[in-house]
Amino acid sequence: MSILIKAKNVTKSYSGSKQGRSEAINNLSFELKTGQVLGLLGHNGAGKSTLIKSLLGAHDYQGKIDILGYEPQSQRPKVMQHLSYISDVSVLPDWMTVEQVIRYTDGVHPSFDKHKALAVLEKTDIKLSSKIYTLSKGMKVQLHLSIVIATDAKVLILDEPTLGLDLVYRDTFYRHLLEWFHDGERALIIASHEVSEIEHLLTDVLILKQGEIVMQSTMEDIANDYVIVEISDEKNTDLSAIKPLSNERVLGSSRLLLRSEQRDLLTNIDKIYNVKLSDMFLALQKGAL
Repeated sequence: MSILIKAKNVTKSYSGSKQGRSEAINNLSFELKTGQVLGLLGHNGAGKSTLIKSLLGAHDYQGKIDILGYEPQSQRPKVMQHLSYISDVSVLPDWMTVEQVIRYTDGVHPSFDKHKALAVLEKTDIKLSSKIYTLSKGMKVQLHLSIVIATDAKVLILDEPTLGLDLVYRDTFYRHLLEWFHDGERALIIASHEVSEIEHLLTDVLILKQGEIVMQSTMEDIANDYVIVEISDEKNTDLSAIKPLSNERVLGSSRLLLRSEQRDLLTNIDKIYNVKLSDMFLALQKGAL
């Protein structure tokens, strides 16, 4: 797999805090390779948007970012030929018609395939004559995705792209997205706090908390390295030596999130469950890991 993004020791500080300066993100390092779908997770204020803006070259930062051989701030036009971005807020010009947006993009983007975009739109209810401001949020997201699909983008960053969309639009969006993703050597970054919605799409995860990386792992390693066990209250299990990563109280029992090797220290387990990404996310946000 080829490396598409390499970030090393990326830090972004803002002035104005009581201490004089505060770090929105601090010393973040990661790589993104072809075939990866990276979940960028964290609560509001965790640093997701700041990291995305750094990747897009939208502000300065400390450290190094390399996107297909280009630095995003000083070489932004080159970067944007290979990287696309879709957020939860429409950035398409409302006063244009759908057809005008397609024609405009065809004129300014060197790798845009107008016919491919039109073919995608034919599968939707979007009319070429419609003004963008008349489209529903779901239609705007579909239109934006059709434009991205018709470029030769290698990396697509999604920032809460389906926020506020109903289930039908979400299903259509992700179906078209995956068709595009598997049609080439590409990678995805999906930023979201709706962990359960995107979990099935991910190959890797990067979880932020207060600007720091608190977990960087493959989904496969999470499944192999962690487990949830349930123990009834009647068994009076001494957990002092176990120190579970989280302990959820349910009716008459406890569900413990453990590292896989810790499971062997318990002899009175009632049930064993696979760990979901949402379980890990909650434990990390509560500071258990």
